[in-house]
Amino acid sequence: MNYFFLNVLLALVWGALTGRFAPANLFVGFILGYVTLFMSRRALGPTDYFIKVRRAIAFTLFFLWELLLANLRVAYDVLTPRHYMKPRVIAIPLEARTDSEITALAYFISLTPGTLSLDVSTDRRVLFIHAMYAPDADVLRREIKQGLERRLLELMRGAET
Repeated sequence: MNYFFLNVLLALVWGALTGRFAPANLFVGFILGYVTLFMSRRALGPTDYFIKVRRAIAFTLFFLWELLLANLRVAYDVLTPRHYMKPRVIAIPLEARTDSEITALAYFISLTPGTLSLDVSTDRRVLFIHAMYAPDADVLRREIKQGLERRLLELMRGAET
């Protein structure tokens, strides 16, 4: 049984019962459906849906925090007379193996102001990025590996990581 689609169905039922299909009301229905599914999980059978939802929320909050910090760093650099940029191209060895994992990682790196994914090696084991603020390549590499890549792979692979 796919709990996500059941959760969406419960949100739509909530919208039908209340007579409002506004996004905010459907979101409330989704939350209520999630709580309902969580309380009845023993009757419905085993699933990792609740772990995945927690990981998705944690990843979203982590990425939004990183996005905020990157925006503040770039804005500060633009608004002050002195430039703090230390640009460089960095090779990051990848734990991500599938095309979707590599694409998602490159996407989230490029979404963050000050960084841009450039290329992937032909053997798909190294991602090359350009970073505007990289005084120490090893520190930035470690931040991406232990932060963004690790959390993204936990979310995409599930319990195996």
